[in-house]
Amino acid sequence: MRIPRFAKVLAVFLAGVMLVQLLHACSPRSQAAQKTRIAIATVNNGDMVVMQGLSRKFEEANPDIQLRWVVLEENVLRQRTTTDIASQGGQFDVLTIGSYETSIWAKRDWLKPLNQLSASYDVNDLLKPIREGLSNNGTLYALPFYGESSMLYYRKDLFEKAGITVSQQPTYPQIKEWASKIHNPGKGVYGVCLRGKPGWGENMAFLSTLVNTYGGQWFDMKWQPTINTPAWKDAIGFYVDLLQKYGPPGASSNGFNENLALFSTGKCGMWVDATVAAGLLSNPKESQVSDKVGFARAPIEKYPNGSNWFWAWALAVPKTSKSPEAAQRFIAWATSKEYVQLVANQNGWVAVPPGTRKSTYENPNYRKAAPFAEIVLNSIQSADITRPSAQPTPYKGVQYVDIPEFQAIGSQVGQTIAAALTNSTSVDQALQRSQNATERFMKHTGYIK
Repeated sequence: MRIPRFAKVLAVFLAGVMLVQLLHACSPRSQAAQKTRIAIATVNNGDMVVMQGLSRKFEEANPDIQLRWVVLEENVLRQRTTTDIASQGGQFDVLTIGSYETSIWAKRDWLKPLNQLSASYDVNDLLKPIREGLSNNGTLYALPFYGESSMLYYRKDLFEKAGITVSQQPTYPQIKEWASKIHNPGKGVYGVCLRGKPGWGENMAFLSTLVNTYGGQWFDMKWQPTINTPAWKDAIGFYVDLLQKYGPPGASSNGFNENLALFSTGKCGMWVDATVAAGLLSNPKESQVSDKVGFARAPIEKYPNGSNWFWAWALAVPKTSKSPEAAQRFIAWATSKEYVQLVANQNGWVAVPPGTRKSTYENPNYRKAAPFAEIVLNSIQSADITRPSAQPTPYKGVQYVDIPEFQAIGSQVGQTIAAALTNSTSVDQALQRSQNATERFMKHTGYIK
């Protein structure tokens, strides 16, 4: 039986369509279209930038996953991630959050619990304070990328020339005395650098520790704000006077990254900030003063409680993630022992993410490369979020208060104190204005009558 010509043409056409579909299915473009894409929101700190660069290794090992990065300045990151998760926007699959957000968001059921990690991840290798700080009711809700406290960095060459000997536990009166001796703006060296950029996680992170060690606190046991008390006036008065006399120009614009750049290029004689900077300042690839940096505990004044902060930058998966399994696979990789080894292989042991794993601090290669390791570990382990002040507090947190409202309160107070730093208002006026605004806020939210 002869097949009609039309049928032959149709058969050839269909065969061609099938061949095109098969070739398309096998093409790289089609394979890319089938990949699971996960969006990662992270902060523009040095260690996170390293993670982004090394993430190609993850994609090579996981060809079914494609990463999309959104790298933001710290204040902007917090605004974007908080807005997205509170509105259930689902814009991101991985969030870079801290100890403050983790417990609050976990209680609101906004985060995926991370209770099915593989045995090879070794959860028990995580430092206990860091692990507990990222848990709620014993369940992890975020994995630590790096952990930190705060410490003092100083220029050993400048101190030696000035005849200054630094103890392992300096005091703030000593900081002011030392700053006066090494301050030399004519040669581009400023006595001390401190955070001045407004924000609850910027200037107020440092200033909360300063207030703590001066004997102050954010709230008394009845949630009454205590910002206009003598302890706050002494602490903020000291800070403003110190930076105005011995700090760099434009200090009110400087946060962690800006001060890191100043110190690493030789423009700061001292700097009190996050312990995570120790590895960056000691790395000759990152720092012009890598062979001149000295390390000590964060300074104290009257009271040691709360003088050094406690924090972890961590990776979490929001409940709104469209690809939670792939997202968890990524965050487990980025916070694993294997990732620490990868950074060591690529950039040296001094550059590995600090403050998260016992195995890092037990590694002789790390201890040899990181002369600051013992100070960092002791600082993290000594920070007590349950006793941040000399007086009892109704809240937990050293450099923050563990209530959702603190983001707004801390940022508003930070703006007002930055105004005092630029002489736009007096310290007394700034603190009274902050007290009044915080009282109104606490009444509005029902904490006080």
